[in-house]
Amino acid sequence: MSWRIRVVHTTGYVYDAPVTRSFNEARLTPRADGRQNVILNRVETVPSTRSYRYTDYWGTAVTAFDLHAPHTELEVTGSSVVETEPFPGPPEELSWDELRGAHLADRFDEMLTPTASVPRDPELAEIARGLGRGVPPAKAVLEAAEWVHREMTYLAGTTSVHTSAVEAFADRNGVCQDYAHLTLVLLRSMGIPSRYVSGYLHPNPAAAIDETVAGQSHAWIEAWTGQWWGYDPTNNIPISEQHVSVGVGRDYADVPPLKGIFSGGGSTDLEVVVEITRLA
Repeated sequence: MSWRIRVVHTTGYVYDAPVTRSFNEARLTPRADGRQNVILNRVETVPSTRSYRYTDYWGTAVTAFDLHAPHTELEVTGSSVVETEPFPGPPEELSWDELRGAHLADRFDEMLTPTASVPRDPELAEIARGLGRGVPPAKAVLEAAEWVHREMTYLAGTTSVHTSAVEAFADRNGVCQDYAHLTLVLLRSMGIPSRYVSGYLHPNPAAAIDETVAGQSHAWIEAWTGQWWGYDPTNNIPISEQHVSVGVGRDYADVPPLKGIFSGGGSTDLEVVVEITRLA
């Protein structure tokens, strides 16, 4: 079943001294692909700014803007209406020998290579070998995600955007970002190309039409076993019409909703509000 969803993501910054210049990138535009159709999207700022859009190396839409007038507050709002469908699952599947062939290893090198957030780890590599033993690649993806869901406890505030998968695993605590990173460590250890996905999740599968609720910024993974397909290890569920994807990359560092630099100012207070509404 398809859904039509409105997402309003607002981020507010308050500085304790005037900022004289800032340069920013916003990744707040949902992806248009075989699972999603973007009907409306706009990114607005207060104070108003001139912006331009481009698509980054990983295929994520970016709104870039800068502000050169002194300001003590900045609000950035991304508003979207998206039609979504669930992933049907992997329609085709390669064997392990095909998946680990030189051609595909070269093609997907960047989605197999460790990063600061998704590093190599001997203990996790050994666990990955056990999870992938005797099952086809797509089943191994599910085994890895289910293992992460069992081993980790969702606990907000215990990690940051700079926490690696190995660090989160050491404490067995984290949030959706850590669940995704840890699953990526396992999949890449198996030789399965895999990528980090950022987006939103409507929290209620039986959502009432036109009821606005507090939504969630969310993260999950996509694996390539003949074609890209997604799974949500935090909730241990397939990607459904409740998921709205925005960015893809090697890890969180490739897809932050907002990043930038500024001069002047001082410490910063940050407030983020996500409102999500099922329209149909």
